[in-house]
Amino acid sequence: MSTSPPKRRHLASSPFRPDPEPFIETFVFDELVNHDSYGMGRIIAVEAHAVTVDFRPEVVRIVSPYKKLSRL
Repeated sequence: MSTSPPKRRHLASSPFRPDPEPFIETFVFDELVNHDSYGMGRIIAVEAHAVTVDFRPEVVRIVSPYKKLSRL
């Protein structure tokens, strides 16, 4: 079983810039969204690191980061 190496910390004396922090989009209740696999849906619940979306006829919980989910 292989594991990924731990993330190396950025040294202050390094001539290279540190990796930027990833931007995680936030969604609000009752917002229309589009998913690459499920299509168009509406946000029905918002949690700290997940959203629940009603895609009619199924309801799906999607966890952060929301790579395939975009706001309409």
